Amino acid sequence: MLENDMDFFCPYCDSPQSIRLDVSGGTRQSFVSDCEVCCQPILIRAEFDADSLVNFSTEKENE
Repeated sequence: MLENDMDFFCPYCDSPQSIRLDVSGGTRQSFVSDCEVCCQPILIRAEFDADSLVNFSTEKENE
């Protein structure tokens, strides 16, 4: 797996979201993406082991 689409819900407005994760970005990734509905900043964390996603989390950026 080099890329994987991950579905989740916005931690602010609970609207469904989707983001493409790319394992070539490193085994531990942390970045901010704005919600497509309410435009609030979502902190996204992903952790990979070899080519597999082992941990994925989202939270409000300011928490």
